[in-house]
Amino acid sequence: MISKKEEILVKLLALLCILTPSQGKWQRHSFPYLSQASCFSTLPPPQYYDYIIVGGGTAGCPLAATLSQKYNVLLLERGGSPYGNRNVSYMQNFHIGLADMSPSSASQPFVSTDGVINTRARVLGGGTSINAGFYTRASPGYVREVGWDGKLVNESYPWVERRIVHWPKITPWQDALRKGLLQAGVSPFNGYTFDHLYGTKVGGTIFDDTGYRSTAADLLQAANPKKLRVLLHAYVQKIMFNSQGKKPRAIGVQFKDELGNQHEVYLNQNTAASEIIVTSGAIGSPQLLILSGIGPKEDLERLGIKPILHNQHVGKQMSDNPMNSIFVPTRKPVKQSLIETVGITKAGSFIEASSGFGQSSDSIHCHHGIMSAEIGQLSTIPPKQRSLELARSFARTKRNIPVEAFRGGFILEKVEGPLSKGQLTILNTDIETTPNVTFNYFSHPQDLRRCVFGVRTIEQILHTKSFADLSDIHSYSNEEVLRMSVQANVNFIPKHTNDTKNVEQFCRDTVITIWHYHGGCHVGKVVDRDYRVFGVDGLRVIDGSTLLKSPGTNPQATVMMMGRYMGVKILRERLGRAAGV
Repeated sequence: MISKKEEILVKLLALLCILTPSQGKWQRHSFPYLSQASCFSTLPPPQYYDYIIVGGGTAGCPLAATLSQKYNVLLLERGGSPYGNRNVSYMQNFHIGLADMSPSSASQPFVSTDGVINTRARVLGGGTSINAGFYTRASPGYVREVGWDGKLVNESYPWVERRIVHWPKITPWQDALRKGLLQAGVSPFNGYTFDHLYGTKVGGTIFDDTGYRSTAADLLQAANPKKLRVLLHAYVQKIMFNSQGKKPRAIGVQFKDELGNQHEVYLNQNTAASEIIVTSGAIGSPQLLILSGIGPKEDLERLGIKPILHNQHVGKQMSDNPMNSIFVPTRKPVKQSLIETVGITKAGSFIEASSGFGQSSDSIHCHHGIMSAEIGQLSTIPPKQRSLELARSFARTKRNIPVEAFRGGFILEKVEGPLSKGQLTILNTDIETTPNVTFNYFSHPQDLRRCVFGVRTIEQILHTKSFADLSDIHSYSNEEVLRMSVQANVNFIPKHTNDTKNVEQFCRDTVITIWHYHGGCHVGKVVDRDYRVFGVDGLRVIDGSTLLKSPGTNPQATVMMMGRYMGVKILRERLGRAAGV
């Protein structure tokens, strides 16, 4: 029995835990349901939840907001808050945020076994907190192929858009791309639209007119704050199961807080409808399933993990949309822009652009990072000698690079629905260790053909009047432009800088990521069409790991829609069962 004084102290500690994450000079909103994971034991009831969602990212936030309208929800996020983090909130810091390799960064870098530098989100809001902000829906054909209810899809997209999506004010670089695409034959011009249509269009953005970023975390404002708890810096280490019935049933999770303390939290056992829902992304979700005993038998045995269910498909058939970019020198610095305009070709390539990495006098002193394509970093170092630590030393010496190297921008092409597949391999039982990931870029010849088409299309765009007026491109031959671009696209792959006439080789040499990796928990192999994990009860996976291919030209709109869509669907199914329908 605790004293009155101790009771007051506990309440004050709980209040402090709730308020701390929402403080900050740049805070725009107050979220009373945000807490540090270390405050778990001091939180007010309930301690048992109807839904435990693992991963506060692109799908997890809208899902939690929706389910909390009727039920008690606990959302566990391994990263921190996006609020108060200037690298997250402001477009001008986009590349600096990606380059931040500190343990507290919202962006966690990793290098695939292919030699391509990639990143994982480690922050509430997930990928929407660190991406380029482009917003575009999936096509109706994609919706039919996946088997979603079209009516509910068309209700779920606007739910997201009303809250966080804006129309961009087109910059000169993006306008030049629009005109260049049309002059190169990527037509018609479809105007400003969220729809996925062949031709050229301007899409939405999650940046407002001031360059301030909205994220999926903002969708939590639609939650019922009395039924939602969000724990930050909560590393979920495994899902716990009750194996006494016909099938194992998920009953809770074990997680570690930011101080290293261990916790367990359980589902409400008074109803069989309670569930754990994993929304940890294409790397985190298959990793957590395997660490919890669901995966290939040989992986479980190798790691000494108690098997819950053998499923050889967990972590398999991983894909990443390969990107190649062309560096375009300009006569003078151009205004910063991220993705706003896109050309959607029938050949299976998407053409986009970005500009203005060196827009300010201070920019040359900032490390824009090995995540962005910029001349001068690592390009002279043999690939096998490159490392993330070496990149840090380049950051310290970047001020010696001529300012002219950062003028201009990029036109990039992305291959749609890559047929090249890879896999994920767990290295150990530590959830904080990023698995080895292989994407096998361009192992399928059709992907390579689409890349070549995209590069040739960019070459046509470069020689249109719109880019001639803006850039210094006519001072260079196509081969010289490709040679500069070989240096500007930084990866750990050996280069063939004297072979720029071979566009296929250029594609292989300069492949980088556009952060659209997916797969590992595919529908039909790991989960069913309602995203329930095969062979167990009380467990779903709802995120990009379930997708066979990335939707639209950017997946964030559809993954956020997916969180809202499945939240509504689960609510309807559960209420229908309660009514005996």
